[in-house]
This record gives sequence, structure tokens and C-alpha cells, in this order.
Amino acid sequence: MNAEALNAPSPLDWQALHDLNGKVAGVFKSLAIDKRRLPASQLTKRGIPAYVAEWVLESVVPGRGELGTEEATKVRDWAARVIPGPGEQNIIKHRLAQGQTVKVLTPLQAEVRLKKGKEPERVAQLSLLGIGDAYIADALLEDYPDLLRHGMWGVVELGSLKDGVAVLSFKPMQASVNLKLYKEARRQFTLHEWRALLLTSLGFDPEAFTEWQQTLLLCRLLPLVQKNMHLMELAPKGTGKSFTFENISPKVRLISGGNISPAVLFVNNANGAWGLLARFSVVVLDEVQTARFEKPEEIVGGLKGYLANGKLTRGGLHETASDCGFVILANISLDDQQRPLRELLVEELPDFLQETAFLDRIRAMLPGWQLPKLSSKLLVGPDSALTMGLKSDFFGDALIALRDDLEAESYAARNVHLAGDKPYRRNEESVRAIAAGLMKIQFPHGELTPLDFHRYCVKPALQLRQLIWDQLYTLDSEYRQYEHGIRVQ
Repeated sequence: MNAEALNAPSPLDWQALHDLNGKVAGVFKSLAIDKRRLPASQLTKRGIPAYVAEWVLESVVPGRGELGTEEATKVRDWAARVIPGPGEQNIIKHRLAQGQTVKVLTPLQAEVRLKKGKEPERVAQLSLLGIGDAYIADALLEDYPDLLRHGMWGVVELGSLKDGVAVLSFKPMQASVNLKLYKEARRQFTLHEWRALLLTSLGFDPEAFTEWQQTLLLCRLLPLVQKNMHLMELAPKGTGKSFTFENISPKVRLISGGNISPAVLFVNNANGAWGLLARFSVVVLDEVQTARFEKPEEIVGGLKGYLANGKLTRGGLHETASDCGFVILANISLDDQQRPLRELLVEELPDFLQETAFLDRIRAMLPGWQLPKLSSKLLVGPDSALTMGLKSDFFGDALIALRDDLEAESYAARNVHLAGDKPYRRNEESVRAIAAGLMKIQFPHGELTPLDFHRYCVKPALQLRQLIWDQLYTLDSEYRQYEHGIRVQ
């Protein structure tokens, strides 16, 4: 990306963005929210993601405009009663031991334990409370099967039984996604208005970014809209690489620090429990330089197979298919011009993640060093022009629902063909997948010109795949039998 394109301003000025608020509210009605309300509530300081916090706001103090003092007080009082703090586990357990019922906002996950010669055991895990074996009724599992897949956030009512704790009731966060209505809504906006709305929905102030930087931020959504979309983002510290993934959807799992093992990612061969890649839509490894990988050779071997064909297995004992996207976030060093210090961008990754057979299976590399460091000036705030965005829980579910809309894949297959005498197959597949994903994000209604498709979908796709191809070309002479520059016909 040349300097002129990097520095091109955002296409909409302050007044145009300000005027867009009324259209967003009118088109999306109850699915829209003023994004200034969330930071004013201070709910995220209690350790809950944005998609939960906005649900709380709409449940406790529904309304438009900035959050008033009385509303903020009401929310904080509710949070103090219902959202457990880090030091309140034992207090809640004490209340349960005394026979009290307790209501808490918490993630809830369930599993069924089968034991030979015994009745199946259904247990619920409440990680924020340190409770791993609460009783849960069959009826709740039938009503909310996602409790068994990846867990759900909601208000849980707990009580005591003679032999432990029981989940008495559960009120989940629920977003109603009608993909047809979402596509119809897109028709009400120009492309630049829609891009601004998407960024505001993520919590960013679109006016603070150039057009190219906006595109990079939207590219972080690719693993949500595309099945088996595998990305890597390299950037210095503080650019907010994990910000989007932390706050977009409960179907996205961010792993930051701690031990990463084959059992956690793939399957636990001891009990047959499937790992994160089988249970979530997107799995994100953050700060990979500081993560502790157990059996790294087995991890990278399993990942190579999974990234290539979507099959999860470990030692041949268990096997399943998954469409989970896999994302790696890593820090790199920059020079005084804010450019990567090393010509080989992946040089600072753990050695086993630099293997070319692994890197080749990563679809795209996001140049996070081209984004500014995250600060309050880049987020929706009191001085922002556009403050109305989509509610995070609805927005995340709408993006994931687009995975099953295959019109964009068909369009990309017809219109993306790499140039050259001997195009590399994985490059063509990756460019098509990225372009299709960007089409779903920006043109979910499928209405675009060939020029729009090339500029806003194909061109960024070529640039993101080229960064991966550059690493392969440098690391392994085998790839030099193909052209260095990736181009389309």
C-alpha cells in the first residue's frame, strides 16, 4: 500500500457522519444503540465484554442518547447486585450455603458426563464463581443447546441442594437475527455510510481513520463471516489487536497467556472432550510470543492438518470437522519510521510457527503496524459525529449468520482468477476467500459493481495474501518457482 493510499482521508466528513445517526436509528430501530452509553456505564470495568454490557444497558435502562446520571447510577446499582466481582466468590458460596438463592450475570457452560453403570450426570460450570459441578435440569439444556457447545452469557439463579448447588433458572442474552432484514437494511446506506456504521458498531470513531485503516479494521471481521478463515495480525503493542475479538460475540474465544495444549485446541484423548476449535466459531491466540505451548510439535502438526482441510483429530483416536476460524495475534518491533524492524516479518514468532507448511495455510496477514495505537480519541466518545451503531450481540450474530450465505463465494469464484503462467493454488484460494469475506462485510445484499468488487474486495485481498507470500518466498526456495507478485487477470 503506497503512502498516498495509506493517508487518504475518510470519505465522510463530520457533518455527514452526524446526519447519519438519524438514518441508523430509523432503519435499525431497537437493534441500534448509542455507543456513548457503554463507556459512561463503566460496565466493562467489571470484566464483562461489550456484547454483554450493551445487553445489560438495554435491559436495565433502555433509551436513546448519552447515559444520564440517574441511569448510570441505576446501572451501577444493578451491576453491584448481579455481576460478581473478583473477590466475591466466597461471599456468594456462603450465601448459597445458608440456603439463599442468588442471581448473577455470568457465563454458563454445561456438559454431560457418562459413567459406565451409572446414570448420566449433567453439570454446569460457572467459571466466574469457581463452581464446576452445579446441577442443571434437562429442560434448560433442551431449551438452550448452546450451553453444551460453547456456553452462554445470562442471568443465572442459583440455589442449594443437599448435595451441592443447582441452576434454578437461566435468562440468556438473546439477539434475533433476520438475515433478510439485515440485507434489506444495507440497501438504505451508501457504501461509505455502511462502512462507518460497521466501525461505529465495533466502538471505533470512523472519522479518526483513513480509508485504508478503516479497511484493515473491517478485515478483522473476516473470520466471523467466512468459514475456516485463518488470519495473522502483526503489530506493535497497544494497537488494539484483540479489542474487536474480545467484544464482538460469545462465539469468539480469545486465549491470552496461559498454557496452550493439544487437548485445549483439538481434543482431550483421555475423556473425548472436544477442544476450542470444535466448539467456537473463531479461536484467537493473543500475545503468542508469551504463550506457553505444551508439545509445540504436536500443536503445529495438528494445526497444519486442520488449517488445510478443516478436520480435527489427535493421534487418530477422535475425528470431527469444524469451520472455526483461527487467528494469531503477535507483537513485532518497529523502527523510528513505524515500519517493521525486520524484513522477515514472522522472525519474532516462536520458531515452530515460522514453518512454511504452517504459514502457507494462513490465508492472510494484517499489517497492524499501519494502524495507530489505540486511545480514547479513536473510540466513540462525546465528541464523535456518528454515535449510533448496531448492538454488539446482534451485530456479532449477524456476521456469523453470513457464513452460510454462499453467494459471495460464487461471485468470487467467477470473478477472481490469478494472472501468470503458473499461479499458485493456495494463493488463488486465499484471495478468493478474502475477497468473498470483504464482499459479505461491505455488500451483504450482493449489489455491487465490478469496480467496487475490485477496489474494496479484491485489491485488499491481494495485499493481505501478498504479505504471507512474501514470508514464504523469503523462507523457502521451493516457492520461488512461482511469480513473486500476486496479480489478478
